[in-house]
Amino acid sequence: MTEQLNVVVVGNGMVGHHFVEQLVQLNHSDAEVNITVLSAEDRLAYDRVHLSEYFSGKTAEDLALTDEKTYQDWQVTFKTNAKVIDIDKTQKKVTTEAGENYDYDKLVLATGSYPFVPPIPGGDQSHCLVYRTIDDLDAIQASAKVSKVGVVIGGGLLGLEAANALKQLGLQTHVVEFAPQLMAVQVDAGGGRLLKEKIEELGVQVHTSKATNVIESGENCRYKLVFSDGNTLETDLVLFSAGIRPYDNLAREFDLTIGQRGGIVINNQCQTSDENIYAIGECALWNNMIYGLVAPGYTMAKVAANNIIDSSSGYEFTGADMSTKLKLMGVDVGSIGDAHCKTPGALAYTYENQPEGIYKKIVVSSDKKLLLGSVLVGDTSEYDSLLQYMLNGIELPESPESLILPMGSDKPTLGADALPDTATICSCLNVTKGDIISAIDAGATDVGAVKSCTKASTGCGGCAALLKNVVDAELTNRGVEVKKDICEHFAYSRKELYDIIKVEKITTFEDLISAHGSGLGCEVCKPTVGSILASVWNDYILDKGKV
Repeated sequence: MTEQLNVVVVGNGMVGHHFVEQLVQLNHSDAEVNITVLSAEDRLAYDRVHLSEYFSGKTAEDLALTDEKTYQDWQVTFKTNAKVIDIDKTQKKVTTEAGENYDYDKLVLATGSYPFVPPIPGGDQSHCLVYRTIDDLDAIQASAKVSKVGVVIGGGLLGLEAANALKQLGLQTHVVEFAPQLMAVQVDAGGGRLLKEKIEELGVQVHTSKATNVIESGENCRYKLVFSDGNTLETDLVLFSAGIRPYDNLAREFDLTIGQRGGIVINNQCQTSDENIYAIGECALWNNMIYGLVAPGYTMAKVAANNIIDSSSGYEFTGADMSTKLKLMGVDVGSIGDAHCKTPGALAYTYENQPEGIYKKIVVSSDKKLLLGSVLVGDTSEYDSLLQYMLNGIELPESPESLILPMGSDKPTLGADALPDTATICSCLNVTKGDIISAIDAGATDVGAVKSCTKASTGCGGCAALLKNVVDAELTNRGVEVKKDICEHFAYSRKELYDIIKVEKITTFEDLISAHGSGLGCEVCKPTVGSILASVWNDYILDKGKV
């Protein structure tokens, strides 16, 4: 391609911005691409994954993924407060609310999603809010200043993040969930029960199997939630977090194919029913599925960018794994694959240490050779290994249950050499083991250099330990001497730390790092030490003050 190509991107969320990054990287000298970004918000892209950190001191600038200077340096034209209201597919142009027209050769819809607010009478009053944007957070903060009690309607992933925000703002916090358990999509009944117990221990009251019929004026608080069973709950602030819906209004209005339950239908190249219009992220519907995580959106962005530059690139979106690892209100939760054991013939192994607040389950095939899914609550130290077992079809050890049982220093481990080059190490940025090897081939000689080249572990950071293992193993295979320190905070290997903890009878992370480490710790050493402490002392090591 040698002629000029005008690409207009509608939406500048995390996925829209990642698309711009990808297109800029692909825009070689023989391909003159003019990129225009139209954002309906009053600011450029920011990190929604870490949005709750806004209430613990981070500013909007801290959360920003880009700024005006960066886009100017990239020669990207951008407009904020530029909501698109019209698409002329024949003339290939879009029009904003302000009446500005932009011509396109390729149009990319990255409009994301919006919070679903249940049609509850009284839910449209003041101090009834949603949790989605920085402007929403400002509204929540303002309401919290004149409130004492807050209720989150919705007990899924986003609902628990919202509850954490209210708690950080000093409100007496409640979570109301229609389903019988929290996070019903990601964890099973056993994990959901323990998750509820742990969150209530942190001071948040959880109300499951509750349907809100109406929001009325309260007697002691601003409002009163009236449930279908006749019970009530008074609150000053109501925060809706009952799921998301794809922002597909432009596609609906201008005759692009929409799924039966919403979402802009795309093919494997991320094209809509109009070959010159692409859709990526949470507004897109692939194979009748909306992907509500950022990693699949990033993959779509890469696919769309490559196909716009070269229609014969061969890049395709063929679905994405929805496994996730996160920390909710200080509680570690992991969900992998078939967490609910729905595969015919599947078998489950469960380990629960109820007094210490740990629940682990693995789901395996009928012949016990393949991992199909897992649920981890309270301790996710095995998450990375379990995920690789599932994604790469690696045969399980003879006793699969050994993967989740506390067994000391001889616990089975999955070495980096066992992973194929296609193994995804960083799901946020879709970095494979092969990409890491290529970075080392190009001269990277440590984890920091590999991160700079590949961007691995610069998203959520959850893959930091696995990334280090892969880099160290590859360097060792090449005859490069590698320090066996688990990270920059401890000048010891895992085995050495195990021995130190056992001999010196150390029971907390704080004591260990004070005596034998430096700094505050990281995503590598904290879970590693936590796992060792659990193995040695059979103690719950993720309590506040221990890790």
